Amino acid sequence: MKIKKIMTLKLILALSVAIGFTSCSKSSGTKGGSKATGWKINDKEGGFQFNSKFKQQETPPGMIPVEGGTFTMGKVQDDPMHDWNNTPNQQHVQSFFMDETEVTNIMYTEYLFWLKTVFPPEDENYKNIYTGAIPDTLVWRNRLGYNETMTNNYLRHPAYAEYPVVGVNWIQATEFSKWRTDRVNENILEREGYLKKNAKVKDVTAETSFSTETYLAAPTQTFGGKEDVVLKKELNKSGRQEVADTAKNVYAQRNSGLILPEYRLPTEAEWEYAALALVGNREYNIYKGQKKYPWNGQYTRSGKRQYRGDQLANFKQGKGDYGGIAGWSDDGADITNKVKSYPPNDFGLYDMAGNVAEWVADVYRPMVDDEANDFNYFRGNVYMKNKIGEDGTTEIVTTDNITYDTLSNGKIVARNFPGQIAQVPVDDNETYLRTQFSTSDNRNYRDGDRASTRRFDFGSSEEEDEGKEDQFRMYESPKHTISVDSLGEMTKKYDKSNDRTTLVNDNVRVYKGGSWRDRAYWLDPASRRYFPQDMATDYIGFRNAMSKVGPKSNKKTPRGNPKQ
Repeated sequence: MKIKKIMTLKLILALSVAIGFTSCSKSSGTKGGSKATGWKINDKEGGFQFNSKFKQQETPPGMIPVEGGTFTMGKVQDDPMHDWNNTPNQQHVQSFFMDETEVTNIMYTEYLFWLKTVFPPEDENYKNIYTGAIPDTLVWRNRLGYNETMTNNYLRHPAYAEYPVVGVNWIQATEFSKWRTDRVNENILEREGYLKKNAKVKDVTAETSFSTETYLAAPTQTFGGKEDVVLKKELNKSGRQEVADTAKNVYAQRNSGLILPEYRLPTEAEWEYAALALVGNREYNIYKGQKKYPWNGQYTRSGKRQYRGDQLANFKQGKGDYGGIAGWSDDGADITNKVKSYPPNDFGLYDMAGNVAEWVADVYRPMVDDEANDFNYFRGNVYMKNKIGEDGTTEIVTTDNITYDTLSNGKIVARNFPGQIAQVPVDDNETYLRTQFSTSDNRNYRDGDRASTRRFDFGSSEEEDEGKEDQFRMYESPKHTISVDSLGEMTKKYDKSNDRTTLVNDNVRVYKGGSWRDRAYWLDPASRRYFPQDMATDYIGFRNAMSKVGPKSNKKTPRGNPKQ
């Protein structure tokens, strides 16, 4: 009897402890509440809203994931050009997404159609927006060659729809990337019920176009402030978001997990890493940078039985030989070729060698400064911030303050559109007492700025050195200026100084990969060349990249981290 009473007391005590732990667990907010405060998250009555059901970043349209890692950037094999601009160095890049193919003519003409529809070129206020985005089709002309067929047809004829766009300079490629960001996020928000259905087609005008950054910073000013287009949502009891008209709703923000990062040009390190595709080969010599092409092997022809002898890329095979003998030994193209005409590399990316060379984001220097950085290397950062108006609110671009640039060929391009947020360089408020950056423009950091020159005096200031710019110029490139008057006439001023002997400056960009005009040497992903950012050719195209947020890979848990 006594033993039974003892057992009963122990059972009661155990239940009491269990109940106590349970109540503590509920009060601590671990179930549906904050682990910091115990407050409810996503409470229908108000408070902090967060997408707790977020799984992973969705794959952007037209892209495939590239898992990041380390690789030997640069050239470790033959260098017959003796450029000495690709010394091997070890780099690491984070995971990102990249376009499966180069941007095609049909993709770019969709952009042109949108610009022409929203900003009619016949309107005096917008006449330079559409015309400034049109590729230079005259790049096909040659003094001693008949190429008028491509001049007249290559961009718009349906026969070339899936061919890579060319005649696009670096600035135009960058502006296309910004436009693509806004259109993709606009479509996602419409799909999720945050924007009125088909507003992107039926309600859009020059003053009501959608901008991702405007939506994030000032959603009430998106689409020109149209409340019937820009909708709110609230969480119901099941946790699902529904459209509602009460004051407790929320707009989609970064913490919703819906809005994708920006489309952009890949960095040189990202492009080279993606082209090498070391993921498909675990040989030590490959890891150390001995891989010559995006595919395995030392030859440009396939060694597989079914495709033996077929060319693996579109390139110039010899003088006067842009494709081979018709009918056999042919790479299937004379100029560019339809994307996906050749096998992809081990990441699933097409034409990372041949077809067209591709713009990347980096400013060119004949060195990669791995001593300064070996993680996500990129030269070209110009840090900007949203412009705040006199009334303390974010300043939105209107028809009256569109920013235009006059390029070296006299072409005028728009650098922002109505509805976007005006941008200004960061100032002392962001740079003061920082160790990782001190200025807005970092394009010539450690290779062209004052501190990187032989004659730099560490005791002097920029004010004392005013008017002595030439003393601190590492790259003596010509300083040509060009302007266009109100009648459209160009005023050109050429710098004829004999002291300026290089084309390297802060406005020349790297382009990577071989093209239909290049010999096999340039198919090596480590090869690098440069070209002025405001000029175009018939052999340079581009593709977009997008940073991946969250884990390095969605396919596995990190090593040493057991599955939950």
